[in-house]
Amino acid sequence: MKTLSKTGIFVLLLTSSLTIMVGTVIAPSLTETAAHLGFTDNPGWLITLPALGVVLFAPLMGKLSDHKGPFSLMVWSLIPYAIFGVTGAVLNNPYIVIADRILLGAATAAIQTAGTGLIADFFEGEARMKMIAWQGMAIEIGGVVFLSLGGLMGESGWRFPFLIYLTALICLPLLLISVPRLSRTPVHLPGHRSDEVPKDLLKIIISTAIAMILFFIVFSGLPQYLPGSFHFSTSQTGYFMAFISLIAAIAASLMPRVVKKLSANYTVPLGFISFLSGQLLFACSAGTAGLLIAAVFTGIGFGFTIPLLNHVTIEISNPQNRGRNLSYYSMAVFGGQFLSSFIGGLPFDLKTIFMIAAFIALITAVILVIHARYTIKIFKTNHQFLNK
Repeated sequence: MKTLSKTGIFVLLLTSSLTIMVGTVIAPSLTETAAHLGFTDNPGWLITLPALGVVLFAPLMGKLSDHKGPFSLMVWSLIPYAIFGVTGAVLNNPYIVIADRILLGAATAAIQTAGTGLIADFFEGEARMKMIAWQGMAIEIGGVVFLSLGGLMGESGWRFPFLIYLTALICLPLLLISVPRLSRTPVHLPGHRSDEVPKDLLKIIISTAIAMILFFIVFSGLPQYLPGSFHFSTSQTGYFMAFISLIAAIAASLMPRVVKKLSANYTVPLGFISFLSGQLLFACSAGTAGLLIAAVFTGIGFGFTIPLLNHVTIEISNPQNRGRNLSYYSMAVFGGQFLSSFIGGLPFDLKTIFMIAAFIALITAVILVIHARYTIKIFKTNHQFLNK
């Protein structure tokens, strides 16, 4: 197995951050952007439409990754990502905007699948888990940077945040220079088939989708909730959402240590308990202090679920079906984002929406704990360090 330089690692982490950018760069100025693009009645669609694109195109991207390799898939996805991302600033027809955002999601599906596939190609065992944790950190640190930039640029005009999508054009030459292209000679392992579906995959997909629903209920709701109820400015909203991403990055970095103590079977439910706490605090807080604590719990919820579920998806896969399984994981991540818009669109105020989300988190945590304690091990792994 080839080694990857520190520069190559940095580039993989940078490209991974593009996946959080797809919906968050316009979040701080979402209300104004929605008004200009014709989405006043449901502005959250602008954030979640790319997620629909991921769900629709992820199976295709998984097949391409398995057949052509994650490196080729990544190379051919970065330019469309930049084009479809920045084009949103000049469109004025809502139907064209919908198509553009969905195609942006298709490019994102390729980047998500290829990025994790490259990590799986270059790392194994505990090193792979640490790298997945770093990937989760990179995604959330990217959220910190892009949300902050989005808020600042949104103060100058609603079109300016769209320019951040051009970051993908910086990633392309860096990828070509620093990440070696591995041979795609088919590897057939005895006892493994490309059409094999791991029995734990459905549980991982459902858990991932619910985690993203909970996370994006917060992310799509705060741009309206904070200015309306707490008089935050656009930039303040961006900074607050960036703070959530920062906490998520820290939690992701600590996740491998927590897994060693508790096992993956209990770390994931702990993440949902954190989501529960965060949603309740957002619903009940009357001041900034309560909001900050809610942000901390929400970030922990993300850091203890999404990166870990990503790692376990790799661990239960083999080289023949890894791309396909990772595409299902991508569908779950962005399908959860998309489904969050339906919960956020219910005819209730945001405090009630947060309470509904808290109830979903509670039920999920209870079910996962029951499975982990009394039935089967939900998230199996071949590496003993996960169960220490």
